Amino acid sequence: MALGRFGRGCALVAAFAALGAAGCADRRGGPIPYDVSLAQPDRVMPAPLEANYRIAPLDTLSIKVFRMPELSGDYEVDLTGQVSLPLIGSVAAAELTTAELDQKLTGLFGSKYLENPDISVGVKASTRRSITVDGAVRTAGSFPVSAPLTLMQAVALAGGTAEDANTRRVAVFRTIGGKRQAAAFDLASIRRGESEDPAVYAGDIVVIDGSRIKAAQKQLLSNIPLLSIFRPF
Repeated sequence: MALGRFGRGCALVAAFAALGAAGCADRRGGPIPYDVSLAQPDRVMPAPLEANYRIAPLDTLSIKVFRMPELSGDYEVDLTGQVSLPLIGSVAAAELTTAELDQKLTGLFGSKYLENPDISVGVKASTRRSITVDGAVRTAGSFPVSAPLTLMQAVALAGGTAEDANTRRVAVFRTIGGKRQAAAFDLASIRRGESEDPAVYAGDIVVIDGSRIKAAQKQLLSNIPLLSIFRPF
């Protein structure tokens, strides 16, 4: 009977120890500094666009009409995906390739205003850039953005935090001055309005800590050399 009580006592001690360990896991930690105001990221140099690139809202298009300089120029696609041109007005451009838009404009100008128009369409500036959200979120991945977001909005793009997430340990990685830098944020405090919701930008990588986070991410969050804090690495 004494042995039974001893066994039950050991089981209770083990259970309380496990609960204590679980409670300690959901807290701030690691060498990445918290609540640091990261500078804005480096300007992303546009890579050559693939042949089947689809035009996006806020893209800048270079449209040239042969021998018609008054119709040629740079035009921005608005948020609704329309591009406004002289004579023909607004034309739906989003999700078309440059070749498809070229064909569409040739038809529109040729039907009323120009005889056999020669038109070329190019993308001068693309807004198809993305932010990556990984770790303990419901749907990790890269998400296209055309404007700055806040950290909470970026996490929402990934479906929110997973059940095993440590919301008090969220890292943002950013390239500044050609070097990678990082800062940690307490998402739980941000949600309660106790801390500022920082801006994040296309090109940033957001990693949320959690019990099932991949080994490489765990190492990224926990084993960065101490001298790299507040410094590029």
